[in-house]
Amino acid sequence: MRAVVVGGGGLTGQCAVRDLATSGAFEQVVAADLDPAFAERAARAAGPRATPATLDVRDQGTLVELLNGAAVCVNAVQYGFNLAVMEASLAARVPYLDFGGLFHMTRRQLALDERFRAVGLLAIPGLGQVPGISNVLAMEACADLERVDSIMIRDGWRDLTVNGPEISFTWSPSTFLDEMVMPAMVFEEGAYREYPAMSGSEEYDFLPPVGRTRLYRTLHSEPATLPESLRSKGLRHCEWKEGGPGIEVLRTMAQLGLGSDRPVEVKGHPVVPRDFVLALLKREKLLGAPGGVVVNDWEVCDIEVHGSLGGRPVVRHALARFPPRPDWHLTATEYAVGVAGAIGAELIASGQVTARGVVPPERCIPPGPFRAALKTRGIETAIVPPEPPLAPVRTS
Repeated sequence: MRAVVVGGGGLTGQCAVRDLATSGAFEQVVAADLDPAFAERAARAAGPRATPATLDVRDQGTLVELLNGAAVCVNAVQYGFNLAVMEASLAARVPYLDFGGLFHMTRRQLALDERFRAVGLLAIPGLGQVPGISNVLAMEACADLERVDSIMIRDGWRDLTVNGPEISFTWSPSTFLDEMVMPAMVFEEGAYREYPAMSGSEEYDFLPPVGRTRLYRTLHSEPATLPESLRSKGLRHCEWKEGGPGIEVLRTMAQLGLGSDRPVEVKGHPVVPRDFVLALLKREKLLGAPGGVVVNDWEVCDIEVHGSLGGRPVVRHALARFPPRPDWHLTATEYAVGVAGAIGAELIASGQVTARGVVPPERCIPPGPFRAALKTRGIETAIVPPEPPLAPVRTS
């Protein structure tokens, strides 16, 4: 079997390539990237089963040709290209998954459901870390409840890396900047409501080693799908908040317009701020884990569920703790996103995911095998009660 990772040379794509190439499920894994050097680097790190390919996803014909005959397409490019990669997967008749669409793109992707269903094909939007693991855990936490009133998803991070930079990007800079300025969408009282980005500040105590962290509302994909998936249980509130070192800096960058795709004239030449920022971050080596240091950052997702069982109120927490992967030189986010997508690709290729159409992860990914696979990769999850809480973690 062959898997194709589009954007396979990027921050999270390289992890998906490496995990897929070393897990044994696929004979060949293609690391396809716009930058041939990035594709070569990802394939070299992943070993003999991985091969590089130079690809511009805007070239639909070449993308379809690359996908033909593949068992699955893992889309790790920036979310603005999700529809283009989905169209190519549809044309090639190849199952598809991506790492998230930042709410609005996710909803546009769901509109392709009938077309995928008509040809018996599966597409999973948002099967990464958050969204992805968060969706599957939230759904499992609600499985036996008679009624679900609210789901509050909180995500926090902490960097314990010695001599690390004050700021680095472990996820698409474009996506980060969008999160900082686009209105947050909150599902409340059965309808969506816009809130200003970075509003609703609160202090929250996460599991160690993250601990107390200031969180803010930002735009995210979980509220785009969970309310519909849990409509039958009466869900009335679904919200996302996140926070950690560097988030205020990102907010300032976004407010300065550095995430804009509208050209500005500089000495007689049009310059796209977003393109400039990306080029600058590459030059300054602020994309991904810095060289010469041992990565030691951590991330925790805490999903608070309020509902009822047996006529009594129930409060549960679905928890996930994401470690770094220093031997692969990957941060917690890079590792968790890539691994989640790789596990999803394996479940699809092995026939353990049988849904058809465009289906969010909480409605098609079997939680048992998914969580077991996460555990083998060092990512702990728990639902408390009834499961025991996560064990203490040592960070040094």
